Amino acid sequence: MSAHSIRTASLCTSQNCGIPLQQSLKLTRLIQKESVELIRTYKTSQGPMSERFCKTSRSDVPDPSISGLEPSERLASVSAVLQSFLPHFQRVSEQQADLQSPSSRLLTELSNVRNRSTSLAAVINCLYQSLFPNLPAPEPAGGPTLLPPAQNIFQQKVYGCVVLRSFKELLLNVARELRTLKGRVCKKRTVTAKESFQG
Repeated sequence: MSAHSIRTASLCTSQNCGIPLQQSLKLTRLIQKESVELIRTYKTSQGPMSERFCKTSRSDVPDPSISGLEPSERLASVSAVLQSFLPHFQRVSEQQADLQSPSSRLLTELSNVRNRSTSLAAVINCLYQSLFPNLPAPEPAGGPTLLPPAQNIFQQKVYGCVVLRSFKELLLNVARELRTLKGRVCKKRTVTAKESFQG
């Protein structure tokens, strides 16, 4: 078992709400920072029209919004939307691998952000299990992820930029949700644990 798997497993079994939450927040902020640089690199690598086509919207890219009323519903939504983005990220990486040289900085940055995002999905899933052990595990938003059909090079460039831009927006939403969760759920659990101990 890898060191990451062992670390994730220990986070899943942690009784301290703050440990997996802090890990999730830290990782989200790191990926946020990297995603800003990734979009810059992406635009540079796609040619002079990139600024224009990067403003396009597409209906086949997941919505980065978080839904739900209760903390459990909103965290489940975070997990589900994050999972639904991962196959799109993989598709963008595959498309760009065909368009860029093997030594391209873009490919390295795409790989780094994709790997960290996979780790973030696992850590948030652990956080959800830790906080809401009796609820069903979240699934990708909207059911199985549907990837776009075959695309020409221009469509691939547009699709990649829309995925990266939407993902950056998702990370902002995730960080906001985790901060809210820290104030609402973790604080409440800490107080309850102290009352039980004192009782």
